[in-house]
Parts: sequence; structure tokens; C-alpha cells
Amino acid sequence: MSGNDRAELTELMHRFAAGIDERDWVKYRSVFTDEIDLDYSSWRPESVGRWRADDWVARGLQIFPGLTFSRHTLSNHVISIDGDDAVLRVNVCAEHVIVDGNRTDIFTLNGCYNDRCVRTDDGWRISVKQLIVQWCTGDDDVMSRARARAALLLEGSA
Repeated sequence: MSGNDRAELTELMHRFAAGIDERDWVKYRSVFTDEIDLDYSSWRPESVGRWRADDWVARGLQIFPGLTFSRHTLSNHVISIDGDDAVLRVNVCAEHVIVDGNRTDIFTLNGCYNDRCVRTDDGWRISVKQLIVQWCTGDDDVMSRARARAALLLEGSA
């Protein structure tokens, strides 16, 4: 594995997290191949299978705009490369925040991503993404409230 490949794959993971947290859906979409095999079943049983990347990004639009803030902190990148294929294991601490007046509610999910990436003409892209939830803390209602708030935002922009 070249140091350049490792740096590019680490940067890919940073763009993944920044895309979500900055609500930059173009950046978020840019990290995936056109189709991705997803397994987020440790969080939501229905979030598994082959997805068009555009559909997966659209799903994010149903939740994350309803949050005041989120922060996906990634650490302990373990990367192995075999030619144009790479396997990554990355720890994630994802904080999801709604601030409403003087009230701040936080839901934190901790776990890891097990990803497979492929080298394309445009650089490395995620082709398989698995989330393994290890533990959660805080108000788990934050996510359903975020979904409801995002729906109101989408209605208001229509």
C-alpha cells in the first residue's frame, strides 16, 4: 500500500463525514460508486441491500436537515489495499443534535464502518458500506424528531 493510497482513502472517509455534517449533498454523493451495497441493519433493519447512490443520498435528506448539528468523528483507520480494491475499518462517533430554544437534545451513536472501496478514474470510491452499532447514548427520539423536522423543511421549500 502506498502512502498516497492511504492518504486518499483517509481523505475519502473525511469527505464522507464532512458531506453529512455540512449538509453538502454533492460532496456526500461524490464518495460513492453509482451503486453501493449497504448494511446499516444494526441501526435500521430496512437499511440493507444494493442502493443507487442517489437514492441513499436522498434518504439522508429525509433526516439530516432536521438536525441543528451533527458531527461524525472518524478514527483508528485500518486500511488494506489489494490493487484497485481496499478494505477499511473506521471507528465512528456520530453526534446528532437538536437545539430548540434553551433545550439541547443529543443522541450519540458509536460503532464502526466496515467499507470496501474501489479505485476509479475519479479516485477512490466507497462501493460497500456497513455500519456496526456498538452502543448509543442520549435521547434516541432525536432521530425521529429530525425526520419530522426535515419533512416540514421539505414541505416549506416545495
